[in-house]
Amino acid sequence: MSGLQKTESGPAQFRQKMARKAGWASFAGTTVEWYDFYAYGTASALVFGKIFFPAQDQAVGTLAAFATFWVGFLARPLGGIIFGHIGDRLGRKKALVTTLLMMGICTTAVGLLPTYAQVGGWAAVLLVALRLIQGIAMGGEWGGAVVLAAEHAPKGKGILYGAFAQQGSPMGNLLSTLVWLMVAQLPDDAFITWGWRIPFLLSAALVAIGLFVRLSIEESPAMQALMETKTVAKAPLTEVLKSSKGIVALGIGACVIGVSATYFKGTFALAWAVDEGLFSRTSFLSIVTISLVVQFIVQPFGAVIASKLTLRKAVLLMLVPELLVLPLMFMLIGTGDYTLAVIGMAVATIPHSMYYAAMAGILAKSFPPNIRYTGISLSYQLSSTVFAGTAPMMGQYLLNATGSILAVIVLAIVHVVITIASVLGLLSRSRSLGADYGSADSFGTESERTPATGIESDRTPSLQR
Repeated sequence: MSGLQKTESGPAQFRQKMARKAGWASFAGTTVEWYDFYAYGTASALVFGKIFFPAQDQAVGTLAAFATFWVGFLARPLGGIIFGHIGDRLGRKKALVTTLLMMGICTTAVGLLPTYAQVGGWAAVLLVALRLIQGIAMGGEWGGAVVLAAEHAPKGKGILYGAFAQQGSPMGNLLSTLVWLMVAQLPDDAFITWGWRIPFLLSAALVAIGLFVRLSIEESPAMQALMETKTVAKAPLTEVLKSSKGIVALGIGACVIGVSATYFKGTFALAWAVDEGLFSRTSFLSIVTISLVVQFIVQPFGAVIASKLTLRKAVLLMLVPELLVLPLMFMLIGTGDYTLAVIGMAVATIPHSMYYAAMAGILAKSFPPNIRYTGISLSYQLSSTVFAGTAPMMGQYLLNATGSILAVIVLAIVHVVITIASVLGLLSRSRSLGADYGSADSFGTESERTPATGIESDRTPSLQR
């Protein structure tokens, strides 16, 4: 008899309680993971170029720091493959506990690294090695958190519950930025010598909290059913590449602006605004902080919109305005006026953050349960590697090469266009996600769910069928 049937309050009440716990556990875990990942991004913009690549001039040193930042993204698809395999074969929970521990240990270790002045080039080597491990952990985290929350969701609330995991991104970014904002108040000498280590060392405490929450949840009903019926995928990656290559390709494109916008705003723009003397590091970090508060507030509405409208209409409503407000953001930052920069950053945050909330559920729905962890992880992490990880580096390169922010604006617009085209293509691949079937915020109809677990059966339509 399963754990669902052992509860005195009955299976339905237990599933509802566990669904809420799974949602909050996904939120808590991804908050910690994203805090760690974003802390590194901010450090790349503010300090790593000075303490790990001091032989370079300031612009080239920042570019080198952004290159090490990208290393973490290069490792993320590998993490998606490794932990997708674990999650699809041994369970979502086992994979997620491991990724959280890996990320926390590596981030804390970054805070203990010697600098170039202390050990020379070995400092950069150690930094890159830790960033690689960080990337592997992050590569396995996101997909598992989304899948765990969505598979625990009550009927008709898959996109809403998937958005729980998405809230970890702005919260982790907000926590990271607030810590950096406080540390940035230190005098320059203190900031460069020891202050920059504080955000990384604080990771240890956050990981302890995240583990406590994550260990309290049960395996998802879908995974329990796969294990009980012995229908888990023997080789998840092979099955994804065999049957769902087109879905993965469209999924990669559908994630582009959802994963890259943050790095255009909070990483590249931070370095650009500070290096060009438009704002002090403290001032611009406060601008980023305000935009993150806006993101945290408005992002869940994207999942609500996707649940109420057809997904095609919802996606267009959320993404088309980004073609206008993202260029406007860069222009307003370029004025050097604090109020205008705040307005520009806040307004540009709204469209892509709402889309980001719905994006998780759209991707999760695109793959059947036995390869869902691997499929969603590959799509998201390959997109992050190709588009998000390169955004600060490409932005800095274009700025160095042209001397104008207009080239960076063009790059950002291209990211939005790729996203719109890809997600519309993804939605068109199945009637279950198309306009004819409404919002598709469901992981199977009631008749397609087993009475004990409320999960999708093998008859559940997916994009690949």
